[in-house]
Amino acid sequence: MAETKTEVKTLGYMVDGEWRESKSETWMDVTDSNTGEVIARTPMCTEAEVTEAIESAHRAFGPWASMPVQKRTEVLFTWRPMLLSRMDEIATCVSTELGKNLDEARGEVVKIVEAIDIAVGAPMLLKGESLMNVSTGHDTVSYREPLGVFAGIAPFNFPAMIPFGWMLPICIACGNTFVLKAANPVPLTSHMLIDMLYEAGLPKGVVNMVTAEKEEAEVLLKHPAVRGVSFVGSTPVGKHIYGIAAAHGKRVQAQTQAKNHGLVLADASLERAARGIINSTFGCAGMRCMALPVCVVENSVADEFIGYMKQFALERSVGNATLPGTELGPVVSAAHQQSVMRWIEKGVEEGAELILDGRTVNDRLPAELQGGHFVGPTIFDHVTEDMVCGREECFGPILFIKRVNDFEEGITLMNHNPYANGSCIFTESGYYSREFARRTHAGMVGINVGIPVPVSFFPFAGHKDSFFGDNHVFGKDGFQFFTETKCVTTRWFTEADKKQKQVSTWEGTVNR
Repeated sequence: MAETKTEVKTLGYMVDGEWRESKSETWMDVTDSNTGEVIARTPMCTEAEVTEAIESAHRAFGPWASMPVQKRTEVLFTWRPMLLSRMDEIATCVSTELGKNLDEARGEVVKIVEAIDIAVGAPMLLKGESLMNVSTGHDTVSYREPLGVFAGIAPFNFPAMIPFGWMLPICIACGNTFVLKAANPVPLTSHMLIDMLYEAGLPKGVVNMVTAEKEEAEVLLKHPAVRGVSFVGSTPVGKHIYGIAAAHGKRVQAQTQAKNHGLVLADASLERAARGIINSTFGCAGMRCMALPVCVVENSVADEFIGYMKQFALERSVGNATLPGTELGPVVSAAHQQSVMRWIEKGVEEGAELILDGRTVNDRLPAELQGGHFVGPTIFDHVTEDMVCGREECFGPILFIKRVNDFEEGITLMNHNPYANGSCIFTESGYYSREFARRTHAGMVGINVGIPVPVSFFPFAGHKDSFFGDNHVFGKDGFQFFTETKCVTTRWFTEADKKQKQVSTWEGTVNR
């Protein structure tokens, strides 16, 4: 029987509510991360095509911003049940092109729904403030208004949640329009979700999408019609985007990389802590900025803790991410697989003790997965502060163990980290929990919680070299980022006022 080949889809870019055929001469292959098979080709759009997308969003802005806020949120209300009813379809797409297991991929859809639930509160959250008689006869009212076109530059590791949860719902609920620069390796999920948005009744041009290389994508940072940029990705790229976009008068939120540390004290419930940390470290194949790649462990319990970690890591089911029961799927691409492998080699070269080696995982996989981008759970012990592998983000399923003598040594070591997305502590001590929450540099803190990402009512609050900008995603920060304040002061003249011969330079601005 002849082998059946998957049809390779040729993708387009979204402008004015329709997919257009790109004239680009440069294309990128999209692979099934589980097998390495090419399943689609996506264009590296030209500058003219990126500009088309911006101009489409700019044309759509006026009518969309003028629409009553409840009409705007009706689109999100309609989209919400569509996401839930097609959750498995969306999750399978994520699991195929990215390699995230089905449960994790379904979680991305759940997080979009959570973001929608916050965004549809816009009628309450966009209300301004007012005060009568701020100065004699003067009243002031403030409004929150949309700015215009926003660009979203998304990473590959959450192709559903980040562009369509973190960025889009609040942006368009506030009355802005949106141009998504989807991550080039994983565009299929974006295609599916944008189609669903337009099926939900979104007016043409409110959301547009391109895939592009660096030079063409920079049009989004410089075009005068773009008023703001939301970015998630590496720190060097985030700094670059922040500098260029800010220099062109745009507001920016750049959520960047991390090397989150967790402190395990001797009084912790070690087995329970290890089970949670296994998910924090190896969930999503370690490809998330809130992963827990470093555990700082008190020496007196380090051997016992590592024993649990190795046991639980070996129990994880590695395989095709699209199949139920798989706990650890592949990483996103062959190039990223090689990058993670090099980090393992780096750890060995730097003298860390390799407790569990994930480089040989392919030996245990069936023939149809041999072309997939797999890296197995990997654990290093005796990692020290002079080792690059323990300081820089590896973005793969690798755990680095750093040993310390006590709480003080541990938190001092952790706060030397230039990145400060998340940090956590595992302990039964209320005193050390409080001290840790007060003194850690991280913006998101877990007490016996390995992935301390807050729900969307609160901001995703990275600090230090993990964030560049003023307002974070979600919470009140999200609504502030996607709107600007306008203050209106009014005065109505009495007959006596009309006869007034002298008017103060400070009229209405001084209340004495």
